Amino acid sequence: MIRTLALLFCLFALPLAAEEVVASLSRDEVAITANFDGSDILIYGAVKRNAPAAAEPMEVIITVSGPEQVVNVRKKAWRFGIWVNASAVEVDKAPSFYAVASSGALEDVLTRTEDLRYRVSIPRAIRSVGAPSSVENAAEFTEALIRIRTAKNLYQNLDNSVEFYDQTLFSTTIDLPANLVEGPYETRIFLVRDGAVVDEYETVINVNKVGLERWIFDLAHDQPLVYGLLSLFIAIVAGWLASAVFRYIRF
Repeated sequence: MIRTLALLFCLFALPLAAEEVVASLSRDEVAITANFDGSDILIYGAVKRNAPAAAEPMEVIITVSGPEQVVNVRKKAWRFGIWVNASAVEVDKAPSFYAVASSGALEDVLTRTEDLRYRVSIPRAIRSVGAPSSVENAAEFTEALIRIRTAKNLYQNLDNSVEFYDQTLFSTTIDLPANLVEGPYETRIFLVRDGAVVDEYETVINVNKVGLERWIFDLAHDQPLVYGLLSLFIAIVAGWLASAVFRYIRF
């Protein structure tokens, strides 16, 4: 009984979190339409304090991660006068989109230990557990995946892009490219001091097809026979119209 009372006293005596994230998004849903060419999300918030701020400056890190996928990365080699797939590595989980924005340079803001714990940087967000014994350097395949998706603007490392005002208010804008994968996009906000995470906030941005895009997608997946017949019909009609216009112009 005495032990229980002592434990309860200790729990109630613990101080509340001195600093917390209070954040919001300009919108929590992105609609992919037939003419969708990308979008942007404004992420903003403030630091709620229950005590005076510490002497060490605070930093803010914001990540947006798309649905995870299994990716086969192949390496080509010149054999017998042609390029062929020489080796391949299966990446277990790779986000379809990943952006990490920070108020400073990420490598200076966050320690490697905290990066490993929270999987903040792009290499840590990708999980590649095993590789065939025939592959000498499996890390090169992950690096190639990052390089390719960075070139397509699917992976974004945005150092010094979070505006942090008076160590209280923060904001940043994340650009979403046109080639997004549908699904929930996990958004995380970290308060960091002296390289360690002080507080974390999570929310979700939903990316969905709407209108004609949604109807075509559902038809192709739910009724593939109808979708195929409709595609064939449209192709026949388009060919007939093109032929009729050509004959009209010729005569």
